[in-house]
Amino acid sequence: MEQMVKALEKPDLTLGFIPLTDCAPLVVAHEKGFFRARGLNVTLSKETSWANIRDKLAIGVLDGAQLLAPMVVASHLGLGPIERPIVTGLSLDLNGNAITLSESLYQQLCELDPEGMREAPVTAAPLKKLIEKRALEGKTPLTFATVFPYSSHNYLLRYWMASSGIDPDRDVRLVIIPPPQMASQLGKGEVDGYCVGEPWNAMAVREGIGRVLITGYEVWNNSPEKVLGVNQEWAEQHPNTHLALVTALLEAAQWIDQPENRLEVVEVISSSVYVNAPAETIRMSMMGTFQYSKNEFPKSCPDFSVFHHYAANFPWYSQAMWYATQMIRWGQTDTPVDIQAIAQAAYQPEVYRKAAEILGINSPVQDYKKEGAHSEMWMSEGTLGPIEMGSDLILDGHNFDPSNPVASLDHFEISHPILDMDELRELNSPWNQSMAEQLIADGIEPAQQIDLRGK
Repeated sequence: MEQMVKALEKPDLTLGFIPLTDCAPLVVAHEKGFFRARGLNVTLSKETSWANIRDKLAIGVLDGAQLLAPMVVASHLGLGPIERPIVTGLSLDLNGNAITLSESLYQQLCELDPEGMREAPVTAAPLKKLIEKRALEGKTPLTFATVFPYSSHNYLLRYWMASSGIDPDRDVRLVIIPPPQMASQLGKGEVDGYCVGEPWNAMAVREGIGRVLITGYEVWNNSPEKVLGVNQEWAEQHPNTHLALVTALLEAAQWIDQPENRLEVVEVISSSVYVNAPAETIRMSMMGTFQYSKNEFPKSCPDFSVFHHYAANFPWYSQAMWYATQMIRWGQTDTPVDIQAIAQAAYQPEVYRKAAEILGINSPVQDYKKEGAHSEMWMSEGTLGPIEMGSDLILDGHNFDPSNPVASLDHFEISHPILDMDELRELNSPWNQSMAEQLIADGIEPAQQIDLRGK
């Protein structure tokens, strides 16, 4: 049952987005009237890069934006040119990324390690062999692109490489390229591969200049991707508007995930006003299939783009904590912090729950879950009954336990933290009873969490 919404502090809003398939919740909320139904007059502003969105959000040109989930966490670590903390009360989607290689690099890997290239999913082991071969021959390192330093793309690409013994900071060259420019840069030979969201992997495949080696889903099943980001100060000054905005986008995400609506979504977002890509390029991943190369038949990927089911829109503290540990792992911050406190400052599950209650949508009772612990469908406790959740396996089989985040960092053989790890352990050592209760409710026995001080 919908509740009465309080008077909006600011009904006229400008929201930024990047031309990617997962801008769909913003576009659908605008085109299908979900914003208007909540009393919001929204202007959507297509932006050229994530840095551009970050800066416009910081100075108030944008009221909110489609953001990379790690950008929100990074803002609370003081990372970036303008220290304006960002918060999110809504995840926009899960998955949607892939790692694409140039045709030339792909063929070299097939020649060097044909057996390894036939594995599914393909690990980075063949790439490691080629990197070692090139080093012996005195050749320059291969170049890979991601969309932003604080992005799921960066961490997924690094995780995939490091899981096979490749040091992404020493064995290859990493550069930043805005998503719409990825395919063209690959075609020009400026980069050898990249990790990006759709439709920019499919575009490279369609043009015959690249091959998808592995999807983001295969690196981390149902990993969080984009969020709705607003400045913390803005959220505090406009609580009713913020709630209305989250509610409209949650309703749009629910509408998008209904199979009978997906074709309409494709037609709407493919427009030059939004993603500006051929509908047939967008259609495949949105309809549950994915084409890895031009000469192969599409494969079934039903969860390639998830916009609502599996509690996709819920901002889990545990996912924010995972991103924070990756920033520490790769030396992006030199200041030891309370990782749980960072997550609680950045993510606002209480705002999500208010929006879900307005719409009569079931929402998780817990704020944390053990990431990587579920190999198949599982049930999480919800406000209106059990919620079906998807697999969340991580490529190397590692589990992230939010009750002991520093232990996750100790797991990695390739890691480059630049902060005092002893101080980090001290800041993250106390047992958190509320988190413990939630994890136990998620089926994790206390015996699995005895050593909470990372000793």
